[in-house]
This record gives sequence, C-alpha cells and structure tokens, in this order.
Amino acid sequence: MSSDTLAARLGRWTQGEGTLATRLARGIAGLIESGELRPGDRLPAERTLAAVSSVSRGTVVVAYARLAEDGLVERRQGSGTRIAGVAASAVPFQRPGRGEVLFSALPNAIDLLRTVPHLSNLTTRLIREHEPRLDLALLPETDPAGLPALRAQIAKLFQAEGTPTTAEQILVTHGAQQAISLVVNALVGPGDVVLAEEVTWPGVTDSVGLRGGTVHGVPMTGDGLDVDALEVAMARLRPALVALNPHHQNPTGTRLPASARHRVAELAAQYGVTVIEDRVVAGISFDGVVPASLAAERPDAPVIVVESVSKWAWAGLRIGWLRADPVLVRRLRGARQLADQSTSVPGQLLALDLIAHADEQRRDSSRRHAQKLRLLQEQLAEHLPDWTYDPPRGGLSLWARLPIGSAAAVARLAAGHGVSVAGSAAFAASVSPDDHIRLPFTAPDDVLVEGVRRLGAAWREYRESLDGAF
Repeated sequence: MSSDTLAARLGRWTQGEGTLATRLARGIAGLIESGELRPGDRLPAERTLAAVSSVSRGTVVVAYARLAEDGLVERRQGSGTRIAGVAASAVPFQRPGRGEVLFSALPNAIDLLRTVPHLSNLTTRLIREHEPRLDLALLPETDPAGLPALRAQIAKLFQAEGTPTTAEQILVTHGAQQAISLVVNALVGPGDVVLAEEVTWPGVTDSVGLRGGTVHGVPMTGDGLDVDALEVAMARLRPALVALNPHHQNPTGTRLPASARHRVAELAAQYGVTVIEDRVVAGISFDGVVPASLAAERPDAPVIVVESVSKWAWAGLRIGWLRADPVLVRRLRGARQLADQSTSVPGQLLALDLIAHADEQRRDSSRRHAQKLRLLQEQLAEHLPDWTYDPPRGGLSLWARLPIGSAAAVARLAAGHGVSVAGSAAFAASVSPDDHIRLPFTAPDDVLVEGVRRLGAAWREYRESLDGAF
C-alpha cells in the first residue's frame, strides 16, 4: 500500500489517547483487523510515511516497532515491513463482532445503545384485536419463503410505494438482520470485498467478517454516501456486494438525494454488482419524504431491498422480508430451509394485520419520534452544548460529534455514570476517527432526559481530565 493510500485510509488517526506513535500503531492495527491490510502487504517506508503524515520519522519507527512487538507485522532487512501471517485465501479472516457492544448495556445503566421503539397506542390496539386465521395457522406444511398471503401483501406494499413487485420476489424472514445474513452468506465468500458506507450498521460488517470477507468503507458526505467514491471503489475493487442504508442512514441519519439514488442503481446495472438496500427506517420521516426503493430506479439493476416491522410497529415481532429477483429468492429459500425451515406462522399472521395498517403506523411513528428528537435536542443544548450534529430528518437516532477527545473513552466513563452509549468504533466499516457517539431517541421521555443528564456529567468529567493533562 502506498503512503498516500495508507494515510487516506487512516483518516484522523492523530486524534485520541496516547502518543502519536501509539495512535499511529492503533490506526494501522485497525486496518489489519478490518482486512484492508492483508498478510504479505508491504507498509510504506518509514521516511515516506512520515513525510506524507507530517510527523517525524521517529514516530513511524516507534509505531512499526510496536506493531512488530504485537506480532502484527514482520520486519526483515532488505524487504521492509510487511503484514504478518499467511495469505487470506488460505485462512479466511474473521473479525470480532462489533455489533455485540449494542447489546452490552450494564444491568443498572440507562440503555442508550439500541434503537428500540416502544409500542404505540395504534399498534397495541392492532395486536389486541388480532384474531389469527386458523386455516392458515394449521397448515401441515409451511413455505420457507413465507405464507403466500403475507408475501402477496408485502408485494402490494412495495407496489403502493412505487416499486413494481410480485409475490415471487418476496422472502419472509426472522427480521431484517436474517435477510441481510442470508444474502451475505449466498453472495460473499472468503477474500471477497463488500462495499458499505464508512460508518454503517454492524450487522453488515459482522456478517461479512464471518464469511471471511472484507468490508471496505466508502466515504460519506453531509448527504450520505459519496457516489463518486462508490464508483471508484466498484471499478477498483470489483466487490461481490454493495450494502447501503441510503434513507435515514444508521447511524448518521443522512438521506441520499434523488439524483444520487438513481446513480447508485445505474452503477449496479453497469458493473453487475448486487446492491442490498436496508430500508428498515426509511418510512420514519419527519417531513414526509419517503422515496421508492432503489429497485424502482432501474428495473434491470440487481438490487435487493430489506425491511421489517420492527422499527415502525413492534420490535419484538421478528418479521422481516427481502425483495429480490425470483431466481435469487428461490436460491435463498433453499438456504433458509437449512437455517431454520421457516418463519413462525403466528408471527406472520400478526404481521398481516400490522402491514395492512403500515401507512398509519409509519405516520404515527414519525410524529412520535419527531417529538422525541426535539426533546433530545433540548437536553443536548442544556447538558452537552459543545457537541455538534446535523439534525436527522427521519430515523431513530442522532449522530453527535465530540469537539475533542475519544468517543470510546467517553463511552467507558459514561458507563461509570450509569448510562450506556456506543461510539464510532461500533459502526465503523474499517478505521474509525473515534469522534462520534450515536444517541437513539426511542427511550421513554423521562429515561431519555436522565440518560443525557448522566452523559453530560460524564463528559464534564472527561473534559476536566483532558484539561488536567496539559
């Protein structure tokens, strides 16, 4: 890897804790962990990297020495510094799960880790009034692709939103995450590259890692994915899959403009690369803007759309689905049968009732969470006035930027104050600048208020520790 490329992939490595050498070693170790630097890859010469990074040669020397001590690189006279280990094709790389942190709230702490909406009055009423169709519930066999009636209803939902769809294009799953995992398992193998936003839902990166693939993070702008950078990456890396969350992106809350959405579909068709679009929070829109799926932009583009009822109806009902080419649906149907045979029939029957009122529930969820966002903004202004953010126009979380310091360090300190939060590292596709914290606004109002108060106390303590260090 050239010095310019390495410096670009390291990003803002100079921020964080420790000496410059420690931070540089940590950044390179992150690239090794993510698979962007692979066994046998040669690192730039110390003097060259130092010049590009505007640090002393001694800083790079010490950083390389620490990586060697940790067994991450090998230093040989005459051949430079190379990443240690055997070729990735021989031993598939499996990165540790980043998503685990989102389920690791301390027992007595306020959980500001997950985006779990509470049941609305409308959804509660629909659940209580639900009367399952026993003629469907008592069928001797169930289709791994889902109940025909539910597949047809989901297809109509797509059609109403502007995406022509047939029931044969629908596969019902146990939530959107299973849909993502099924696609990754089918299309990604050891050594394959998957493109995603540079910060994204860890269910994508973890699934790819388990398959021995590598997620390459594509830079983002204030409007979401940088489509120019996506095209460069598609041409250079020839990915097996592109995984995107273009509308109210998790965690940044960005919304990809219409022209960029169309270009993504054009690129998918041009390069013949499958794009999986995560739309689980697309319908939670504070200004009512909800575009049709990427699949509607160009019918011949290989686009898979994933959604579920969890974010706008009931998080506890693990019913999701994907829309894809019927041939791929049949292939995934076979894989699904081996995984868990089929989705719970009672759950699918309840989903029939909930999806019949999808528009009402999405509008209700949008209204409630717009109010919760305003409450969160009020609390941030009071307790964390120096944190900055772009107010999301939909979704369930806010991506807050720290003015200084390490998000990971703040999260650790916050846990001691009784509030659990997740920083940049949990969502980074590769190396994280470690300067953002995701703040869901799905908790009850009193819990959200107290959680931000505790986070503010942790931040003040952290700032005092930084001031005392200089």
